[in-house]
Amino acid sequence: MTERRPRDPDALIRRAGRRGNPDRDQHFLVDDRVLDRIPTYLPDDVDRSHLLEIGGGAGALTDRLLAVADRVTVVERDPDLAAFLREEFAAAVDEGRLTVVEGDALDVDLPDFSACVSNLPYGVSSEIAFRLLPEKKPLVLMFQQEFAERMAAESGTDEYGRLSVTAGHYADVEVVEHVPKEAFDPVPRVQSAVVRCTPRDPDYTVPDEQFFLDFVTACFTQRRKTMRNAVRNTAHISGLDDPDAVVDAADEALMSKRAGKVSPAEFAELAALAWEVGR
Repeated sequence: MTERRPRDPDALIRRAGRRGNPDRDQHFLVDDRVLDRIPTYLPDDVDRSHLLEIGGGAGALTDRLLAVADRVTVVERDPDLAAFLREEFAAAVDEGRLTVVEGDALDVDLPDFSACVSNLPYGVSSEIAFRLLPEKKPLVLMFQQEFAERMAAESGTDEYGRLSVTAGHYADVEVVEHVPKEAFDPVPRVQSAVVRCTPRDPDYTVPDEQFFLDFVTACFTQRRKTMRNAVRNTAHISGLDDPDAVVDAADEALMSKRAGKVSPAEFAELAALAWEVGR
């Protein structure tokens, strides 16, 4: 039996008849070694029955995903590239193994996927990530390196912030590979990184998930202030009616910290108190 060879990414771009357009946030991943490694970052026991890819481009990663999955759904907002993917992978489409959805990943109805592996459009990577994370499915996603490191940051580090707490609320987040900008065509201005998100429940409880996330966001808008001042100054963001009641009831040592030093569990404890006495 002849071993299947992955499609060459440069040849795919030539057949597609177009280059990536930085103005449209199109940077095609063309490094074969990186492309081959990305699917391997899915945990061994992950359900590969239906993989989701957002931003299919010319199909280099799509090709690799079809080699490891029963079915793949790819979302591509560029109508010409969506048409190319259907033509290039016509056999997989005919077999029911590939579905190409033309549209914006922030607007289209996502299928009931088992895991997502994507080289995301960087301009909307945050919005897409936070559409995917609440689905609580395994994710392997390419981001700008700075964004990736903030997602995975621990409390007390310079990179730790709202993004770290919010992503960590849904999953264990780890940077699994740094990718040089030369791996893309056209070459972007920034370095990139691959992030693996393994869903799990947090080790704390919150009375209301949206309130907790809004509360964290509010506090980090004043990360240089003590939590005492941050809670008082951001009631219009967190939705508190009586922030002073929260400050008065909270632990003094916690309220003397700045947001960057507050762990997710401490944020949850304070958010629960705010939910009880501050609304």
